Amino acid sequence: MSGMRIFSDLGEFTAAADERLGQSDWHTVTQEQINLFADATGDHQWIHVDPERAATGPFGAPIAHGYLTLSLIPMFGREIYRVEGLRMGINYGLNKVRFPQAVTVGSKIRASAELAQVTDVPQGKQAVVRWTIEIDGEPKPACVAEMVSLLVP
Repeated sequence: MSGMRIFSDLGEFTAAADERLGQSDWHTVTQEQINLFADATGDHQWIHVDPERAATGPFGAPIAHGYLTLSLIPMFGREIYRVEGLRMGINYGLNKVRFPQAVTVGSKIRASAELAQVTDVPQGKQAVVRWTIEIDGEPKPACVAEMVSLLVP
């Protein structure tokens, strides 16, 4: 990681539209993490939680749930940037999400973020951040997503 980017206020953040915000550290996806996500969501499909069966399956190992990969964006975001002076930031939703490459257990992943758009809304600003989660050694990303947030000063 090249260091967290800190914006002093919402105006400074807004001025960074169309800029790359940064990149996170690498994080290893563990079987324990996958199992905990399966427990939290009720998705215990064998490709995620049965290492022996998954070893002979299409990916050669258990894979992380796509939604697990997606759900790591807030963790990655805390490593990449921060906007000072906000009362709150609220997850408003997603515009697009794709999972081009499965994340096998033991893989290292990291995210990069780009501020795609900031618009005025009655409560403050609505920001769209483009996320790319890459897998160490893989040509295709694990996840690409546009996350929409409501930022309230």
